[in-house]
Amino acid sequence: MAIENKKQDNNQQARPLGKINFILMAVCTLLIVVGFYLMAGSANEGETFNYDIFEPSRTVVGPFIAFAGFVLMAFAIIYKKKNKNNDEVK
Repeated sequence: MAIENKKQDNNQQARPLGKINFILMAVCTLLIVVGFYLMAGSANEGETFNYDIFEPSRTVVGPFIAFAGFVLMAFAIIYKKKNKNNDEVK
């Protein structure tokens, strides 16, 4: 039994990313997808000009949300949960 606990402790220390990192990365991926979805839309068709390409959701909001997702993705990868005790992780 003690050997199994020791293996689990070593296995948890060997993993560079924890559960919270994966949750944060999933949220960031969702932000990126939503940002690109807001930027998507119909283009000009034929002889008529489509003024919808200049909507604020396509030119400002969508790119901002996607950019925020990319920036927060770096934070999600780097984030490390602090230990409750002051033991140094080896």
